[in-house]
Amino acid sequence: MLRLSIQARQALARLTLPVLIVVSFGVMLLGKADTLIAERARTALGDGLAPIYAALAAPLGRIHATITETAALWDMREENARLRDENERLRRWQTIALALDAENQRLKASLRWIPDPDASFVTARVVADAGGVYAKAVLLSVGPNHGIHKGEIAVDERGLIGRITEVGSRTARVLLITDLNSRIPVIMETSRAHAILVGTNGARPRLQYWPEGIVPQEGERIVTSAEANAFPANLPIGTVHYTASGAPEVEPAAMLQKLEIVRIFDYGLNGVTAPEPPSRPSPGRH
Repeated sequence: MLRLSIQARQALARLTLPVLIVVSFGVMLLGKADTLIAERARTALGDGLAPIYAALAAPLGRIHATITETAALWDMREENARLRDENERLRRWQTIALALDAENQRLKASLRWIPDPDASFVTARVVADAGGVYAKAVLLSVGPNHGIHKGEIAVDERGLIGRITEVGSRTARVLLITDLNSRIPVIMETSRAHAILVGTNGARPRLQYWPEGIVPQEGERIVTSAEANAFPANLPIGTVHYTASGAPEVEPAAMLQKLEIVRIFDYGLNGVTAPEPPSRPSPGRH
């Protein structure tokens, strides 16, 4: 009986492919012979399979949702581990910062350090790219009795943008740090070396006149220097980036291309003021 059963299975296996081929040709011929019958057969098949699809849709949807949730939980686990590591690093830096702050306070107390007075400021809105006698300047709209004076410092929420060059009853003009007439004493934050930031009329001002033996580092932060009492110390300006020709320029921290709200600070400085606008020759002069 077992031997006959195996032989029967082998015979059926041999007949399966020819039978399927014959059935396929028959279905094709039937479809060619009567399109309406083939369409009805497809419709009936679809109607018959629809309940099966509907019954499987809910479990498959739950399986997909479970897989998605599991992947999200795994990603959240990795994110939590990363955040724990980051928090641990921040705690270490906080400890260092608190220790340095305590040491700074002790040194100030021992030196009888006198803190700088709080600077007053006026908030203004940029109304136009002023241009005019300067290539890189903006015009501010200020209210009456604003108290703004030439030479005061203009900043946005990110860093220094320039100095006041002209003051009217309701407007003020700011010479940007990128203008060719701009000269700013700065400090390279890593080496603490002094330099001069010179405007280029381009998107980035350029570093010049740093001490011999010091090289500005790529990505090094640049802040203002209190030298000559022209600027307050440590106002953020930007970071060093080298051009293709090897010249160190500074990528401004301030959003100079998208200025909207500007604050004008009066630090009570009496050093170098903003440059005077170049005079224009009269029509009769040569």
